[in-house]
Amino acid sequence: MESYHGTTILGVKKGGKTVIAGDGQVSLGNTVIKPNAKKVRRLGADGKVIGGFAGATADAFTLFERLEAKLEQYPSQLTRAAVELAKDWRTDRYLRRLEAMMIVADAQVSLVLTGTGDVLEPESGIMGIGSGGNYALAAARALIDGPLEAEAIVRKAMDIAADICVYTNRNITVETLQGA
Repeated sequence: MESYHGTTILGVKKGGKTVIAGDGQVSLGNTVIKPNAKKVRRLGADGKVIGGFAGATADAFTLFERLEAKLEQYPSQLTRAAVELAKDWRTDRYLRRLEAMMIVADAQVSLVLTGTGDVLEPESGIMGIGSGGNYALAAARALIDGPLEAEAIVRKAMDIAADICVYTNRNITVETLQGA
């Protein structure tokens, strides 16, 4: 049985801005099923959190909904909400079966969340997940000390990932948060 592949999600913090981008390709085996999926979106009632997912779409939306509920429970505390979600994700029998990874960020913190209970904050403010995530991550690391702003870095790094990863396309969604 063929499985769904494809996603590149990249997050960069620089110059008081937080930017997360995701490509739009969804593939089944060697066939592109959808070229314009939206894998990045704003979260929470106030839209001050952005997130991107890699993995099964239905699973990711379930996790986004759960994270939004945690953000309502712990307003303006993304780390706490993420840790609580990770605990549930790891221990809940239903959630444990979900196959996805997430990058979430607000103006203060950026995190990678996994189904194994990991809540990781990258030291450099750069994070990448998905099939092309490491390509985009490497490109962003190379560009971060240069003159480009966060959004330009993300766009260039995603373009580089699309050149290398067959499961990544150039139809990207970008969300930006201005620092506090």
